[in-house]
Amino acid sequence: MTPSLSFELFPPQTPEGVEKLRATVADLARLGPEFFSVTYGAGGSTRERTLGVVDDLAGLRYDVAPHMSCVGATRASVRELLERYRGQGIRRLVALRGDLPSGMVEVGEFRYANDLVGFVRAETGDWFHIEVAAYPEVHPQARSAEDDLRNFVRKVKAGASAAITQYFFNPDAYWRFVGEVRAQGVDVPIVPGIMPITRYTQLARFSDACGAEIPRWIRRRLEGFGDDTASVRAFGLDVVAKLCEKLLADGAPGLHFYTLNQSGPVTALWHRLGLPRPAEA
Repeated sequence: MTPSLSFELFPPQTPEGVEKLRATVADLARLGPEFFSVTYGAGGSTRERTLGVVDDLAGLRYDVAPHMSCVGATRASVRELLERYRGQGIRRLVALRGDLPSGMVEVGEFRYANDLVGFVRAETGDWFHIEVAAYPEVHPQARSAEDDLRNFVRKVKAGASAAITQYFFNPDAYWRFVGEVRAQGVDVPIVPGIMPITRYTQLARFSDACGAEIPRWIRRRLEGFGDDTASVRAFGLDVVAKLCEKLLADGAPGLHFYTLNQSGPVTALWHRLGLPRPAEA
């Protein structure tokens, strides 16, 4: 089976960022991804910019999966988005609980992602392929690993089609999570999220915030490179390429790359892995 390969983008804040993203998308599109996902800021803080990116991608006939968040959302606002996306021919969504922005106390009309998934299914039937989030190393706000697993199962039973994981560097954590999910009778595809390593300080900040573990041996090697960006990138390419190779060889259904709106690191990984391009597929 051909693996599912996809890319995540975030909406830029400036006109210059928009132009850079368009160039990035053009580069990444040459690799033939199954879809591009577009993030949605905490509490809908990037709503208009997200919609702008989604409009651009849909207008270029790329398959796009907009993120939808519970936080700050109402049934009316979600229904409006669903109608808009259906009108654009969009067939994928990424349904998330989302994060509360600083100072925001109102969650919205959907408390958990399974509520949002259930609402989308009730409104649109099977129109959308709905992706949800999975956390092989446990969601940082979960009360326990068991509670986190139960939350994931609820999302799938509410109507999710597949899942994309938070990034990780320990494949054993991914396979352990998949095994636990399968033991609950859940058989949807669980696609590993992949984060290229390009800057250690940035990676450490992201990982501390989202609960993704950077194994000690990787941290120590990256710390040892200091400001030597070329060595960080070369080492990071080796580490992440080996992770991807192992995941695919062991049967992972695909890879979802967190691009950070950069084409270079993902393209380097793509070539290192020998992944197919459209003309070769």
